[in-house]
Formats: sequence, C-alpha cells, structure tokens
Amino acid sequence: MPLALATLGLPRTPLDRVVGLAADHGWHGLELRCASDQPIRLKLDAGQRRSAARMFTRAGILPLTLASYIGVAAPGPDGPVVEDLLAHLRLAADLGCRHLRVFPHGGPGAIGAADARAVYRLREVSEQASLLGVRVLVETHDSHRSAVALAGLVSRVGRPHVGALWDLLHTWLAGESPLGAYRALAPHLAYVQVKDVASASDLTPLPLGGGVLPIAECLDLMPRGSWVSWEYEAPWHPGAMPLAPQLDAGARHLARVRTREE
Repeated sequence: MPLALATLGLPRTPLDRVVGLAADHGWHGLELRCASDQPIRLKLDAGQRRSAARMFTRAGILPLTLASYIGVAAPGPDGPVVEDLLAHLRLAADLGCRHLRVFPHGGPGAIGAADARAVYRLREVSEQASLLGVRVLVETHDSHRSAVALAGLVSRVGRPHVGALWDLLHTWLAGESPLGAYRALAPHLAYVQVKDVASASDLTPLPLGGGVLPIAECLDLMPRGSWVSWEYEAPWHPGAMPLAPQLDAGARHLARVRTREE
C-alpha cells in the first residue's frame, strides 16, 4: 500500500524540505497543494517545473496529485473554469503528476444544476487530460461530500480520465458508512484520502488513530496496491500539532492497519 502525504499539512515549508521529509519518513508520494502563495503554483516557468520534476525523481517520490482549488460545479460562466482546468492539467503533466484534484463547489441550489455545469466543463477538458496522461479527480467535498452524490456526477461525465477521490472525512460527515461510500465510488475511484478528528463538531486534525474516523474499516475495502493519502489540514487549524514530528508514527499506523486487514 503506497503512502502519499498532502503538502497541505506542511504550510510554509520549502518544496525540497517537504520532499526530504517524505523520503526520510516512509512516504512514497505527495499531493501537491497548488496555490499562488505555495511552492507549487501556476506561475512556475518551464525551468522551475523541470527542476521540481527532477527533484521528485532523484528522491524517489511520486508527485501523485496536483491539488487544485478549482470548483468544477461552481455557479458562473464555463469559460474561466475550463481555462483554469487546462492550465492546471498542463502544470500537473509538467511535474509528472498522475492526477489533478478538483472540488465540486456546487453552491446553493439543486444538485442537478451543479452536476450539469460540472459535466460540461469536465467533458470539455477530458480529451486534453487523456493526451497529457493526467486524470481529473473530483473529491467528495462541500456540495458533493456524499459519495452517492459524487458518483452520480462522475457517472454523468462518462469519461475514463475523470474519476473520484474519496475524502473519508466528508463521506463520514455525510452519514455514509465506509462500505456504502466505497460501493458508490468504486467504479470511478482512484484512491482514498484519510485524516482523523475528535468529532463532527471538532475537526481539528489529530494524529492518525487518535480520533473517531473509521480508517481501518476504510482501508480494508481498498484494493491491494491502491494509494492512501494523509491530508492533515494544518492551515485551517492553527492550534493543531505540527505535522512533521508525526510523520514516522503516521506511516507506521497506516502500514500496521493495512497489514492487519490483509
């Protein structure tokens, strides 16, 4: 079971330091947070993109996913969203990422209208995604935190280079069991993102195994060899424990859970 680490948990940490931490503590890949104030951002020039890709290769770390903040179902014109998707797909390909993570952000109103917006936009970029070798993954989040809702959206897109990313926290908050969420998402699922929290009313990130999320039950469902990523939402919770000192224990916890289940 290869392990990925979301760089979200290491804010203000230079990319070379993040790569070193991952390599030194038993992590095999990275979900790369992409934002204007981050080491990975759209404005990286061609040389900077090549340099980052070489860094990953030298360290033996896979840039698994470019984690964008695009809302594919967001209200508004389609053109800017499509252009944003294409720009992020090019960056993902330049870095060697397998996936581009996007959010629904469907906003208020009927899920059907949000789905229609997302389906059109995702179909518009699906051919380019295929040519670049990058799969667009819509995450269980916000307007589509339910696995059933997200699976309905991705099914309507009907393109192999558009799939689903399972954030365990959000399907749990939606009241879905791991088994129910997995069954809904399985035809479209790339991998799962785990974390731990104290309760539905306190989402401050905790060390893996220190909270209430059904991580073991979730990993028991995943096919052998599938990726699991730890997303530690440090920027949204300034009082959370620093992530770096937890990396060894986190990797051991996931390996122990998975070994027990196998």
